[in-house]
Amino acid sequence: MTRTHVLLLSLLLALLALCWAVARHRREAAATTPHATCCEPAGLEAKPIHAIRDREFGGARESLVRNLLDGPIEVRCTMVSPENMRAVPELPRRLVLGAGEEHVVAELRPVDTTLASRAAVACEAIVGDPRARPAERRTYDFPLPTGTHYTLDQGFDGRFSHDTPEGAYSLDFGVPEGTPVLAARAGVVMQVEDAFRTSGRDSARFGDRANFIRVLHDDGSMAVYAHLAPHSLAVRLGARVGTGQLLARSGNTGFSTGPHLHFSVQHNAGMALRSIPFSVAGVDPRKARR
Repeated sequence: MTRTHVLLLSLLLALLALCWAVARHRREAAATTPHATCCEPAGLEAKPIHAIRDREFGGARESLVRNLLDGPIEVRCTMVSPENMRAVPELPRRLVLGAGEEHVVAELRPVDTTLASRAAVACEAIVGDPRARPAERRTYDFPLPTGTHYTLDQGFDGRFSHDTPEGAYSLDFGVPEGTPVLAARAGVVMQVEDAFRTSGRDSARFGDRANFIRVLHDDGSMAVYAHLAPHSLAVRLGARVGTGQLLARSGNTGFSTGPHLHFSVQHNAGMALRSIPFSVAGVDPRKARR
């Protein structure tokens, strides 16, 4: 073998060694970052809670809105970019839809039938029935198995993320991923997300990407169990669950700094979610880390 051949062989071996080292580093980085963005299915977004469709009716066009949840929602609908078009009844308009209910929003009619006309209907939606009047300061069961070791990472009005009306009264239980999550009160599973895998500190990016279960109670309040492990649901949409029943497993998804269970109770205050003061047996929210 000539000196040139030896040199080329040495360079080849060095290049292979470099490639192996880079590949190993990437594997190790992935292993220590279980919530890397590479693990999120492409194009995955939070499920919509309502849908709009049009249908022809007696020479006019009707717009309908449908509730996609197994519990009530409130919608506010408006007419978008109308040209020579009016809505009957007039828009904007607010409606409350029951589980799976579809309702006519308005009939769209030309103002002058001899001219071109166009318009669309758009609706925004919020979970819950604004007519409900849930009791405050109710005591809930512990949402984890008896004897579970946890840290109370954040309490009421926590400065990291419990600083909005919908999340002010919330508790973050620091527990390992995979810890069983139990129903703290009986109700109906009205909404779920379970396909997200990533987490991070960027609220704009991860704020609506947590896995959760929303349970509707008989008084119209709704408990939220959030940051659950992917595909860990033990209940189905529309199912009635009892206090202490297994719902899912804890995880670290969405706007999160580490594995934990976020628990809160909410109600619809009129096209706006608000958290409700509550207590959990054996838990003092004043002893939270933040």
